[in-house]
Amino acid sequence: MLWDIFCKVIDNHGDIGVCWRLAAQLARRGEQVRLWVDEPAALAWMAPQGQAGVSVAPWPAGGVAATAGEVVIEAFGCVLDQSFEASIAQRTRAQGRQPAWINLEYLSAEPFAERSHGLPSPVMHGPARGLVKHFFYPGFTAGTGGLLREPDLAARQAGFDRAAWLAQLGIAHHGERLVSLFCYEPPALPGLLAQLAAGPGATRLLVTAGRARAAVQAANESKNSPLCAPDGHSVLSISYLPLLAQADFDHLLLACDFNFVRGEDSLVRALWAGRPFAWQIYPQHDGAHHAKLQAFLDWLEAPPALRRLHAAWNGAATPDSLPALDSASDTACVGAALARLALQDDLVTQLLRFVAARA
Repeated sequence: MLWDIFCKVIDNHGDIGVCWRLAAQLARRGEQVRLWVDEPAALAWMAPQGQAGVSVAPWPAGGVAATAGEVVIEAFGCVLDQSFEASIAQRTRAQGRQPAWINLEYLSAEPFAERSHGLPSPVMHGPARGLVKHFFYPGFTAGTGGLLREPDLAARQAGFDRAAWLAQLGIAHHGERLVSLFCYEPPALPGLLAQLAAGPGATRLLVTAGRARAAVQAANESKNSPLCAPDGHSVLSISYLPLLAQADFDHLLLACDFNFVRGEDSLVRALWAGRPFAWQIYPQHDGAHHAKLQAFLDWLEAPPALRRLHAAWNGAATPDSLPALDSASDTACVGAALARLALQDDLVTQLLRFVAARA
C-alpha cells in the first residue's frame, strides 16, 4: 500500500526521528511511504543513506498537490491542509471506501492511552466532513499500539562491537564508566557534572551534538564550574560527539553503562538498549509532563533512587537532591521492563493489523 505520513518537527529530533523509523520499517516490510515533513534537513545526518521505498517531501508550504494513498497518518497531532483532506474525500468517493486515516499520538503510560487507543474520531468540518479518523496510541501495555522495534533488533545488538565503534569515533576506552548525555537544559546538569567529577570511579561523558553540548559547555565556562572536585582533582573526562545517524545513536546507547535521554524516540531506544537510563521528558508550561513522567515510572516499577533521579533531572525536585547513579538496581528494573515488553507485538505489526482490519 501507499502510506502518507505527515510530520511537523517540534522537539528538534524526536518527532522526525519517530516518523523516520516508522516510515523505514514500513518500507522494509514492502510498503511504499511518502513522508511529508516541514523540516527535513535533519534527515541528511539522521538517515544519510535514505531507505528504499520511502520518499521525503516538504510540507506544508504551498499545501500538498498529491492524491492520497491508502493510509494517511497525522503524527503527533499535526493537522492536514485542506487540499489533502479534499484528496482523501475524492479518493473515498471514487473507490467507495475511505483511506485508513490515523492520528498517531504521543507516547504515554497514562491510563487514557489504553482507553483511547483505536477510538474513532469523526471529521466534523472541512472538505473531508463525514469521514472518520482513528486514534492510534503507542504504549507500554497490551491495550495500546506498542513500541517501534525492528524485527532484527536483538540480532544486531548481539553483533555490536563496542570497542570497534568507540574507536571509529576516536575514543580510547580504558575501562572507565561510559555515560551518554542527550538532554535539553536540565537545572540539575551542573550537579551531575560535579558528582561525576568527584568520583569515586572514573567516568567518560559522551555528549551529543546540539543542546546537550551547549548546556555542558555553558556549565563548564561558568564562574562556578562544576567540573572540578573540591580537592581540585576530577575523574571525569568529556567527549563531544558529532551528529549521529539513527543507527549510531542506537550504538551509543548500547556502548554506555548509563544513558541520559530526552523526548520520545530516544526513550524507546534506551529501553531496547537494556541499560539503566534517566529520561528528560519534553517540558510543558502547565506542568502536565510531570504526571506523564510519574505514569511512566510507575509502569517501569522504578526503585526509589531512580524516581528521585528523575524528579531532580526534570525539575520536579531541587537540583541538589540528585542522587548518585545506581546502575545495579536500575539495570534489574530495565531488564524486568524488557521482559514485559517482549510479550507485546511491535508498533508496526500492530499498525499493519489495525489498517488491514479497516480495509
